[in-house]
Amino acid sequence: MDTALPLPPADATRSPTVHSTRRAARVASDAGEATPAALGLRVVVLVPAYNEAGSIGATLDGLMLQSRPADLIVVIPNGCTDSTAWEARKYPVSVMELPRLQHRKSEALNRAWAKYAVDADVVICLDADTVLPPNAVEAWSREFSAERGALLGGSSSKFTMQDPGFLSRLQKAEFATWTDTALRRGRTSVLAGTGCAINNAVLRQIAARNDREGPWVYTSQVEDFELTYRIRELGFICQVSPDVRAYTDSMKTLKALWGQRMKWQVGTVEDLLDLGINRLTLRDWGQQAMGLLGVFLRLLWIAVIALSLSLGVFRVVLFWWLVPILFVALDIKRALRIPHRDWKDVLMAATFFPQELFMWMRSGWFLASWCAVLTAKITRRRIDRWEAQYTAEEIN
Repeated sequence: MDTALPLPPADATRSPTVHSTRRAARVASDAGEATPAALGLRVVVLVPAYNEAGSIGATLDGLMLQSRPADLIVVIPNGCTDSTAWEARKYPVSVMELPRLQHRKSEALNRAWAKYAVDADVVICLDADTVLPPNAVEAWSREFSAERGALLGGSSSKFTMQDPGFLSRLQKAEFATWTDTALRRGRTSVLAGTGCAINNAVLRQIAARNDREGPWVYTSQVEDFELTYRIRELGFICQVSPDVRAYTDSMKTLKALWGQRMKWQVGTVEDLLDLGINRLTLRDWGQQAMGLLGVFLRLLWIAVIALSLSLGVFRVVLFWWLVPILFVALDIKRALRIPHRDWKDVLMAATFFPQELFMWMRSGWFLASWCAVLTAKITRRRIDRWEAQYTAEEIN
């Protein structure tokens, strides 16, 4: 991404060995640490970056304006071919510049965590195209210091986009709905790596596992989903913060959006197949089932319309118009809850077709992702979705 993000509205190196990382993690875990201390939390921010010279400045500006400054900010340019590291060094932060890593973001986070954040109380993971408002670090610190913090494993931010483009508005509406749902439940199955805070005592326990070199695993293409599962598996709560919003970049083209969502969806399906069906994955399996049901119903609708037209029995029934009217009412209700909305957001919801088009696209990547996963199982050839997304973004 090569465009700088605006600041949010006013309201609003040496690599450690695998053995040494695991040993440090086990020592901390065996010490019986369960939660950060109520006062004096040490907060470390990790900012992995790949060719983010155009946006890293806004991200770091946001961190400089925090009402409660982070104790340490570490920018991790990995495999960058632009001036990301140079831009980051303009700020009072640590820069851990790395070559192009085999395991990309996960490996960059593990290396930086092992070198800079093992002794932290709270670790904030923040993408280099995301801006936090001034209350973020302070609000997260309160959450982990509160009485409920004894069970709090991680807290994700509420995401929104500020780009005025048509496609960005659709993504903004989608994330607003996801946020509302997670806040109502009081739980989330994904601490999105775009911007989240994690109890570091829990990360140390996870890093001590034998299937990884640090908290972040290398076998998953959606490392934040897998990490969240491991946190929940230990009995901790993962939530969406009621107080922390994050302003992030959106996918500007259909090709870039498709690449991003195929990575997310394929990675999620792969992880769910590995994890199986249990009490922690039941809701995620239900979402997959609903997504595939949506694909089936849309294909069935096309087949019925085509068949009735070919047989000459197609008739327009007035009752059919009730369904899109109900959908429009629901979309308008959701649009009125979009943060920083304007009349264009509400108009898009009221005209039915933009949201319906987006739902067809969702069905498309649901179907394509399942086909891709099953094909990979048969052929034993796995596509690198990180690389596919990078390519889609760079081409556009």
